[in-house]
This record gives sequence, C-alpha cells and structure tokens, in this order.
Amino acid sequence: MSGDGQGEQIADADETPALIADLLDGDHRALARVITKIENRAPGYRELVSALHEHTGNAAVVGVTGSPGSGKSTLVDKLAEEYRDRGLTVGVIAVDPSSPYTGGAVLGDRIRMASTVGDMDVFVRSMSARGNLGGLSTATSDAVKALDAFGKDRIIIETVGAGQNEIDVVRAADTVAVLVPPSSGDTVQMLKAGILEIADVFVVNKADLDGADRTVKELREMIELRDDVNPVLGADKHGPGGGSTPNGGADENPESTAGTLDTVEGEAATWSPQIVETVATRGEGVDAVLDAFTAHREHVAATGRADELERTRYAEEIRTLLRDDAAGLLEEEIERRGGIDELVDTVVARETDPYEVADDLLGPLRECVEERERDAD
Repeated sequence: MSGDGQGEQIADADETPALIADLLDGDHRALARVITKIENRAPGYRELVSALHEHTGNAAVVGVTGSPGSGKSTLVDKLAEEYRDRGLTVGVIAVDPSSPYTGGAVLGDRIRMASTVGDMDVFVRSMSARGNLGGLSTATSDAVKALDAFGKDRIIIETVGAGQNEIDVVRAADTVAVLVPPSSGDTVQMLKAGILEIADVFVVNKADLDGADRTVKELREMIELRDDVNPVLGADKHGPGGGSTPNGGADENPESTAGTLDTVEGEAATWSPQIVETVATRGEGVDAVLDAFTAHREHVAATGRADELERTRYAEEIRTLLRDDAAGLLEEEIERRGGIDELVDTVVARETDPYEVADDLLGPLRECVEERERDAD
C-alpha cells in the first residue's frame, strides 16, 4: 500500500469518532457525509456503520415500490409532508437506476418531491441501485441505519421501479407499499406472480383515472385467492384467513380493516393486505395510506412477529455481506492468477472446464474450512 493510501486510512480513522458524534448530535451535514461515505464504500465506511448499529432500531421503515410511472416520487413527497403534519421527522432514500458508466444514480432528480423543500426535519437522498436486480444495494440498508441512528422517526425507501424482480425492499422495510396504477386489467395479471406478492399495503394511485375501480376489484380478488392458498412469503408477512378490505380501505378506520386478524387459537394471526386509493398529486388518500402503515406495524407488534422479522432481515444481511466479501476475495485471487481472460483461455482450449476452475479457486477456502472442522472434532 502506498504512503498516501495509509495516510488516507489513518485520517479516516481519526475522523470517524467525531463524525459519529456529530451525526448523533443531529448535525445534518455529518449525516450527509456519512451516507456519502457509505454509498461510495469509502475507506472506513464499515467502521462507521458498525459504530452506528447500537443506536438503531427506533425508526419505522417503509418501502414504496411499483412499476415506473405509477407516481412513487409524488406519493413519497406527500407521505413525508403528512408525516411532518403529524409531528414526525422523516428520512427518504430514493433508489435510482445505476449509470452503466459511473455506477451513480442516473435520475437523481427529486423534482416531484418539492413539498418539504427547506424543512430540515425531512432529509432526502438519492442513491444508486448499483446494478442490483432487486432494486436495492447493500449501501441502501447501511444508509437506513444512518438515518435511524440520526433519530429520524420514519424512513421511506422509494425503490427504482424496475418490475417484478424488485423485491429486495422487503428485506429492508418493516412495511411495504406497492403502487399499482389504474389499468385495463392486464397490469395486475402481469405483476401478480412477482412484485405484488411482497405488499403489505396496495396503493392504487391516480385513482381519478379510468380503470381505477377495475384495478381495485382485481387486487381484492387476488388477495382473496392468495388468502386461500399458502402465501409465497409465509405467515410472517401475510397468511391465510385475512379477507379483503371493504371500499379499498380508503374510507374506513384502519384498526377495523387491518384485521382480518385470525382468532383461531394456536395459530399465528395473519395480515391481509389493505387496498388504498390515492390521488397523490392532490394529496387525496395519503392520510389513509399512513393509517394503513400504522395498522400493519401495530399488527406485527401485537402478533409477536416483529422480532422474527428483524432476525430474518439480519440473517439475510449477513448472507449478503458474506457473498459480497467472498466475491471480492475471489476477484483478488483471479487477478493474482493472471486475470479472468487467462482462465477463460484454458477453458476455451479445452485444457480444463468451468467447474474445475471454480473448484481450484475455492480450494484454499475449502481446505481452511475442513481444517477448522478437524480442529473442532
């Protein structure tokens, strides 16, 4: 390592305690700097996230996803405004597509999120998806921790809206809202097998347009059908026995519509997703969406699922970090052996095959694990 690199790491190490202290004291500039370090994976970012971890666990995290054009940014803007009206502080992470050249956010524009501009209690940050097919990167989860440690009451993750592969948000959020625009009926069928199955709350936005009633009807039928079979995500999010929400849940007390709690003795109560209609551009239905979020959060707490969901999230985060770190170590080993092109040349020449290459690269790790197993015995 060069002297300059060593000096940079030492400087970062010296700066970390002060930066953490400033963030915990409510300095928004420190928060912005920490998230920048996290997003750029700058030297020392792991130490920052580790130091913040003990200060997390207080914010409620909401994920907002859906197809492009469904009005996610506009709705998130209105949600933040409504949260502020209720006296809560807000952090927003808007995950944008990645530039194929720089890896940074392509869009980066928060033009449709202007209602809270100038409000220091609303912190908005655009982040890149970094090419992640699930719509989120590890950096996004780390940035959520920074906002949580900072003391934000509510954190909203607006995802990239890439389609039904975009399900990673369920691992980062306590409650997931899926936006479904009014349609001729094909949209719900197209998305049913993927992204719609992660929803705790369905939001039919642009409900003043033709097709909204039909979309609500199809969503309700889909929920009823799903409640009659084993759900994809299991009872920790949804499960059998819920039932649909009358009138889309937009004009009833969320405590009554959320319910749909199972009362069968010995079985875990389950949640049946609510459907809320909104016209985000006019702020209509936004309060009902927040009420639905509250109902879901209270349901999870009342049924004892909160701890299990938290453990599941951390288990997945650990697996993701292990995969990323292992992939990085393997890339270093590949470079040490002359690069991927040299390995490909041996495969093309039929001197070896991809499986043998993988086995050879993983050999030292496998030997290390086997040695530890022998020592343990």
